[in-house]
Amino acid sequence: MKIDNSKEQYRINERIRVREVRLVGDNVEQGVYPTSQALKIAEDQGLDLVEISPNAAPPVCRVIDYQKFLYQQKKRQKEQKAKSVKVVVKEIRFGPQTDDHDYAFKLKHAKGFLEEGAKVKAYVFFKGRSILFKEQGEVLLLRFANDLEDYGRVEQMPLLEGKRMIIVLTPKKGAGSSKAAKKPAAPAENAAGEAGSKDE
Repeated sequence: MKIDNSKEQYRINERIRVREVRLVGDNVEQGVYPTSQALKIAEDQGLDLVEISPNAAPPVCRVIDYQKFLYQQKKRQKEQKAKSVKVVVKEIRFGPQTDDHDYAFKLKHAKGFLEEGAKVKAYVFFKGRSILFKEQGEVLLLRFANDLEDYGRVEQMPLLEGKRMIIVLTPKKGAGSSKAAKKPAAPAENAAGEAGSKDE
């Protein structure tokens, strides 16, 4: 069976040019064979001789259906890729003197981003002499993180980088309303205390 594997990492069939190989697998008697005999064993089964460990002495080969082998490998890689979650980072920009309306608007967006599983990179941009208000920017970012504590946790505390002060929040598992719904009811005095602190 002729297969073009010029783009693949395995040598197969006639491309295996060594004198002898070690055969492994379920469908053969394992051991060291002359390469010509190993090729004949594979051919008799309508399969391919695939070199799976070229640096061994002698190289290790397996008698398998090469196309099926490649398909299974690609399927595995695809599954692994699907499992590795791609981290999305959403940016939110503030000025050092952001008004309440703008703040609430951006806070709402940040909640949505965190609920979707994205990280939030919020920063205060200091233009010109507004760098004098850097403490004000830090307070703003800490307030922002506090208002989002049910949705995300702080991954990086406010840090000044050039003209920007940045804070990074990462989503909590089961964040947002679903998490709040699962929480046991808080004692009345605690709930009242929390409400009061938010109003402030």
